[in-house]
Amino acid sequence: MVGNIREVVAEWQGESAFFGRNQTGGCVQIGSLNGAPGVSPMEFLLLGLAGCTGSDVVSILEKKRQKLQRFEIRVRGLRRETHPKIYTEIEVLYRLWGEALETEAVEQAIRLSKEKYCSASAMLGAAASIRSEYEINPQEDSLPQM
Repeated sequence: MVGNIREVVAEWQGESAFFGRNQTGGCVQIGSLNGAPGVSPMEFLLLGLAGCTGSDVVSILEKKRQKLQRFEIRVRGLRRETHPKIYTEIEVLYRLWGEALETEAVEQAIRLSKEKYCSASAMLGAAASIRSEYEINPQEDSLPQM
């Protein structure tokens, strides 16, 4: 294997849980441990898609000087009933808030992410139908509390 290599390590913690980490120290819990919920491996695929396309869209909108205030991506996947239970349909909902966001800029950012930049979308799209929708919401006076 040569080229642009990425490596992660998943270390078993007991039950069905693993702690995953990357080469730069990022860490996640995969699966449940001692009643503490984790994210399933298949949910991580959906999160990967959300993060990949989300970072593309943010970058493109910044280049277009769009004032994004808040951005949320909801991803839903339908899995096949038989093994391997791969995703066959995926829905992506982009929810954007900001000051005078232009519809054309948002549509172009989403299209470029899906068709050109997002590697996760390209990989998952080889096995599943990926549909996307978006909604542009008015600027909020205050951001929600986390």
